[in-house]
Amino acid sequence: MSEPFFVDSPSELISLNEMLKISGLEFVQGILEGKYSAPPISQTLNFWLHSAEKGRVVFRGAPQYSSLNPMGGVHGGWYGTLLDSTMSCAVQTMQPAGSGYTTLEFKTNITRAIPVGMEIEAIGTIQHSGRSTGVAEGIIRGVEDGKTYATGLATCLVLKP
Repeated sequence: MSEPFFVDSPSELISLNEMLKISGLEFVQGILEGKYSAPPISQTLNFWLHSAEKGRVVFRGAPQYSSLNPMGGVHGGWYGTLLDSTMSCAVQTMQPAGSGYTTLEFKTNITRAIPVGMEIEAIGTIQHSGRSTGVAEGIIRGVEDGKTYATGLATCLVLKP
């Protein structure tokens, strides 16, 4: 899919009941295929789902002028949001139907500044998937230069209604 599919209102997002009928991997791949809406935050911060498989998710994006802090650098929250999204979605791909997750905590280490407009990829990889928690690591790399711009680690709480 070349262009992400976005809905205009929260009522158009997939319902929790519908989401619980499919596995986390089916849901994430459904976003990639355009069956389900991409998360609205990805439109706001200019990133999109690039690939998804069991235990591994890749987002791509590029910070825009609107992502700058008062000193003119890309705000740390942009890095954090990309890492939280990719690491948590990696955990989500491991969840069976009837199960969900929420981020319990995440850590971001910024190693170098990303220039405005530079395309990056954020790769999330599962490290542990258990009954009550999931742990994933993440890395942000430049698409063109391959350099590491940030790393992260997330712990997610597995939710079962």
